Amino acid sequence: YLQLKNIARIELGAQSYTGSNATDGKESVGISISQTPGSNARQVIIDCQKVIEDAAKSFPAGVKFLYLVNINQFLDESIHKVLRTLFECFLLVFLVIFIFLQDFRSTIIHGVSVPVAVTGTFFFLYLIGFSINLLTLFALVLAIGIVVDDAIVVVEAVHSKLESGYRSPIKAAIDAMSEISGAIVSITLVMASVFLPVTFVTGSAGVFYKQFGITLAIAIIISAVNALTLCPALAAMFLRPPTHIKQDGKKGILKRFGVIFNHNYDRVTAKYTRVISYFSHHKALVIIIIAIFSGVFYLLMKSTPSSFVPEEDMGTIFINISLPPASSMERVKVVADEVDSIARTVPQVANTMRTLGQNYIGGTGSAYGMVILRLKPWDQRKNVSNKDVITVLTKKTASVKDGSIVFMSQPTITGFGTSGGFSLQLQDKGGHTTDEFYKVATNFLGALNKRAEIQYATTSFNPRFPQYQLDVNVPKIKDAGVTVTQVLNAMQVFYGSDYISNFTEFGQQYQVIEQADTFYTGSPEGLTKVFVRGADSSMTPISELISLKRVYGAQTMSRFNMFSSISVSGSPNNGYSTGQALLAIQQVASETLPSGYGFEYSGISREEQKAGSQTLYIFILCLSFVYLLLSAQYESYLLPFAVLLSVPVGLSGVYVFAKIFGLDNNIYMQISLIMLVGLLAKNAILMVEFSVERRRKGMGLVESAIEGGKARLRPILMTSFAFIFGLMPLMFATGAGAHGNRSIGTGAIGGMLFGTCLGVFVIPALYILFEGLQEKLRSKKPNYDEFEEEEEQKQ
Repeated sequence: YLQLKNIARIELGAQSYTGSNATDGKESVGISISQTPGSNARQVIIDCQKVIEDAAKSFPAGVKFLYLVNINQFLDESIHKVLRTLFECFLLVFLVIFIFLQDFRSTIIHGVSVPVAVTGTFFFLYLIGFSINLLTLFALVLAIGIVVDDAIVVVEAVHSKLESGYRSPIKAAIDAMSEISGAIVSITLVMASVFLPVTFVTGSAGVFYKQFGITLAIAIIISAVNALTLCPALAAMFLRPPTHIKQDGKKGILKRFGVIFNHNYDRVTAKYTRVISYFSHHKALVIIIIAIFSGVFYLLMKSTPSSFVPEEDMGTIFINISLPPASSMERVKVVADEVDSIARTVPQVANTMRTLGQNYIGGTGSAYGMVILRLKPWDQRKNVSNKDVITVLTKKTASVKDGSIVFMSQPTITGFGTSGGFSLQLQDKGGHTTDEFYKVATNFLGALNKRAEIQYATTSFNPRFPQYQLDVNVPKIKDAGVTVTQVLNAMQVFYGSDYISNFTEFGQQYQVIEQADTFYTGSPEGLTKVFVRGADSSMTPISELISLKRVYGAQTMSRFNMFSSISVSGSPNNGYSTGQALLAIQQVASETLPSGYGFEYSGISREEQKAGSQTLYIFILCLSFVYLLLSAQYESYLLPFAVLLSVPVGLSGVYVFAKIFGLDNNIYMQISLIMLVGLLAKNAILMVEFSVERRRKGMGLVESAIEGGKARLRPILMTSFAFIFGLMPLMFATGAGAHGNRSIGTGAIGGMLFGTCLGVFVIPALYILFEGLQEKLRSKKPNYDEFEEEEEQKQ
């Protein structure tokens, strides 16, 4: 019997030798798991971890597992921080309310109102099918500062009635509600309508807008129902007429604080009255102020760096290693092991995994490698971010000269590219050769990398991979009595591999794979040792039937939107946003790309570009909805401008704070911008509604405006400062999700601070201006009612 060992080398080996892994310097196997569309990422990870932990019980001794990239770590940490912020926001809001009212009973009413609104919001989110995620939790943090608004207005109105001499809390509640019910309904409709247009947003930006907008709209509507029903009942039950202490009576700390606070508040109110009285007689000055702030708002909006979502510290860093084309995996392993050992010297690095045969920039190939770093938890790094770690590693690996090393952060949104930063596709639209296309791409990347906005821009495309072009001599093949298929099959078996059968050993099934040994495949001369059997059973060397030609070409070719393309990825430089990087790309492309070439954004850059074009339309829609609702409410097309023209004063504060704190104009800030349209309009509505009621009762125009400002200053300050202090924890957030927290918190606080401290001065003057115009127009119109009465008398 012929034994295989006499004609072949037999070994039990790996199914593939195209790559290998090592974790913390020890051989390992990497497993990547991706969720299916529509599934819950958090639940998928939890279920997978359970399967792995159950399987680990049967692992052999010395075999362990660890989670290197786990998005749940970021989600859990972020959600934990948001929940803590939720609690801090809750306490700060009530502290502000207590300072203004100095009454525990009043504060208790708000303490009941917030859980009712939040719990009701969770109920409706469940019915709609939303999950508890960062977006909905962010919205609830903002909602705490918003849902107390209606309750504050109700309690403050009842409180004012009792301080003015009412002895019956029930009577005070009834009379107060008769004055403010209309304003509460107006506020609710306006604030809810602001978020209605966001449901029309499509794409990835629509996911952000919808979850934020719908969550806030539900909370606002519930708080309004709460303010019209529960709050007046609680005010009638809990509030009591104030007791006045005699001059020689003893005062506690709380009473003394109340006296001091109210005295200073009265002084502020007196000064405020003098200022709005001055503005009421100098309305042109108010128009100039609004024009200045509108200009500031426009200029800052244009000049503030933009991005889609802020780049977060996800706790993972990818190090891409690329050697010259056709480098062996052994060479890559030397470089990758050196980078891996350097990375493990950084204190903030918890674990590393070295992978050969692939990276995120080049794809798969023997010349590529990658090291994945898992950083220590955020609270153990002492505020050292992933960018700080990348800076340290860049310096430490500068001595590695054998390959190109590129550091990338894990993308904030999974599924849009393999890293943060930007990505685009250069396109050949003129049918040029590969070498011509590559030359254009090289010039483009060279110019792009010279820009200050770009940290790096690179591509894995390289047409210099050494290859062999195989030419088949068909006439010779026919003369030899073989077929082209036989020749190609022989090449496949000898130089590739061929599956034969299976065998069972150690309780496992293994495949039997055959291929030629390296003696035959190590050089082109090995072709002389490969034979093909002809029809007459004669053996013909395959070298007589084919010829090899040494050529150079690209490892892979791709197409994007029907055109041959070269993928480019990169990152903005420190201090620059992705929006500035995209603008630099457009400028460089217009300067360097010849006719017949173009580019398109891909991945998250494509989403950023699409979202930017929708924001303006959404903003215009929001203002249009507010205008139409107020026109119906006031039965006037002019008076709503008293509300809307006060909004730019506050909105300019969003970008002023963004400039001060170095933030980008991202989707979180844009959401806070839309939210502020409703909040700032609410302040104006409170004042205008009161002034309109006083005007209808016969009060003078200027006097009604001043009275509206004085009467509604206290609830406006309470609601605004409750909102501002409630968002302070977001503004100074650190760790996981910090950039998103800061963006939405800083923008909202800046806008509300400007809108409150400056807007309250211009609203009364705007009311005088537009109410006066409205009354003049009405006086010029014919009185159709009187005309009809005269006609009836004639008949």
